Amino acid sequence: MTEYHSYAEALEEAEAKSHRTGPGPSKLQPALIIPTFWTVESTKVINDFSSKITFEHPTDIEDPDPGLAHVLNSLVNKPRVGKIIIVVGVTDRMLLSRADARVRDIVAAYPQLDIFVMGEAEIGSLFRRLEQLDLGGLIPSLDLDSYGAMRNLGLMAAAVMGKDSVIFIDDDEIVETEGFVETGLFGLGLQIHNGGRLLAKSGFYTNQDGSWQHPTDDEKWTDVMWRQEAAFNKALSTVMQPPRLQPARIAFGGCMALHKDVYTTIAFDPWVTRGEDLDYLINMRLHGGEMYIDDQWSVMHLSSGPKSPALRFKQDVYRFIYEHRKLEFAKSQVDLARVTPESLAPYPGDFVDGSVVLRARLTSLLRALSSDERKAYWHIGTKSIKDAGEYARKHCGNYFALQRAWTYMMERLFNDVPLGTQFKGERSIDRTAFTGEFRAL
Repeated sequence: MTEYHSYAEALEEAEAKSHRTGPGPSKLQPALIIPTFWTVESTKVINDFSSKITFEHPTDIEDPDPGLAHVLNSLVNKPRVGKIIIVVGVTDRMLLSRADARVRDIVAAYPQLDIFVMGEAEIGSLFRRLEQLDLGGLIPSLDLDSYGAMRNLGLMAAAVMGKDSVIFIDDDEIVETEGFVETGLFGLGLQIHNGGRLLAKSGFYTNQDGSWQHPTDDEKWTDVMWRQEAAFNKALSTVMQPPRLQPARIAFGGCMALHKDVYTTIAFDPWVTRGEDLDYLINMRLHGGEMYIDDQWSVMHLSSGPKSPALRFKQDVYRFIYEHRKLEFAKSQVDLARVTPESLAPYPGDFVDGSVVLRARLTSLLRALSSDERKAYWHIGTKSIKDAGEYARKHCGNYFALQRAWTYMMERLFNDVPLGTQFKGERSIDRTAFTGEFRAL
């Protein structure tokens, strides 16, 4: 894999040989973006099969010990932690006011951190500004309830603040290392082997026991056509070898750094049901770019995931069928590079080729024979897979329409003065003056 050596890697090797002191601290000043997801009864939402896009582990508004407080606590006194942008998401729009207030209560306990909450009023202000800029037609694409939409809102806030880079962290993680930010910025913006610059990179997650692999059960006969965790571990193991930085095959949204020159030109896909981080890697390849992975950059992941394996499987079915259709649609676009399932193997490539529908159907029916969620798997095999195909056909072109407008929109928002006075705290909002729910539009 030495052919993928980057300029940053060469500097690291030179430093080890005492030929020079290395690149030194990065001059970038990133915003740390934390999407946070809220509900009123997480178990009910997690097991809701009526929704095509759901948040896997939303926090109950009444939870006395929310994960967001833990991640903020882990950032206190960490070097180079500057502006923090928290984007508030909810499982039901009627909860937005309550979730907004809950997040601000949590944030108030950390006055030593410079935190901006992208909540009810801020999202409304952003959308109204887009209308003033004659970009109101984009609002439906930006206001979807999905992981990708949440990340896009964070990027838009960072653009308004004029940030030269961003680092994503999730609300179910703990930042353990002192040099988390500096490690994440290592190499970002520097020249790489192909003459371009390293503009996007990912670290990886560790479990609470320090391991990085996903637990697998390869002996399960019902999963003979769907060894997803094994494929994931195989893909990750290839990047956990030297050199330190190499082109990524997988990405982790809760440990991801993006330079301004990429986050203002490439958007997240709001229509992918989950795995929006890996999808962003694919989007970069479609537009001629490359994301890198740093095997020395990590964050501890706390979440145990959804309580319903069937619902997670359903979301994966929607995700992979959508991704397959999206890649096929991209072949018809003359301005996009070709990305094949083979180039993404073993993960997610083995799950986004032409066999995904057949394999998903067989797996769901096999699991229906022995799982505790028999009815759920039977429903997936007999109905959800068909619905997923229709969803993919309907939406696979939507992202590219958003993407073509993204650069222009971000140029207009970057260092935007009217929004900047509010987002930078120069113009505050008296929330006690609200007489009812403040809707985004």
